[in-house]
Amino acid sequence: RGGVLVARPGADGCRDAAMTESRSSVVLSTLAAFVLQAVPLASALEMLRPPFAVLLVIFWSLTAPRVGGIALGFFIGLAIDVYQGVVLGQHALATALVAYLAVRQHLLVRTKPLLEQSLFVFALLLAWVATCWLIEAFNGSSTGDATRWVTALTGAVIWPLMMIWGASRTAGTR
Repeated sequence: RGGVLVARPGADGCRDAAMTESRSSVVLSTLAAFVLQAVPLASALEMLRPPFAVLLVIFWSLTAPRVGGIALGFFIGLAIDVYQGVVLGQHALATALVAYLAVRQHLLVRTKPLLEQSLFVFALLLAWVATCWLIEAFNGSSTGDATRWVTALTGAVIWPLMMIWGASRTAGTR
């Protein structure tokens, strides 16, 4: 009642600096993910390529849900739609759904061992592939073959490497 609010000096500045650093990390890692997604591969290796941009959305949604999250997932999904030339919003919806599920469970998943995190990421990637498949089926376009589901497995296998990379990045900035 009637108290005076006192601002702590430097508290907002530290948070703003961390947010700026996180945003720049998100932008740089997003560009790297799109480069990895665009590098041409042989057709046998192409089916094994994990969806790097979606893995990145999951990574940022779990580790920094305020910086990465549903909006990040939506805009990265739109970028995937434009890059692949598919129905606009198809990957945006699927990636935003995955980001929502990751943000919703981020406190539980971050404390789990890498194997359990990989299983969670596998389930998220299956949901992403299934959502894209359903939209393609409702749209009447080609739904592809069974190899599209392999990307969920390769993404789950890559996940521990992404977490190790993320841990090494944050350990270097502390």
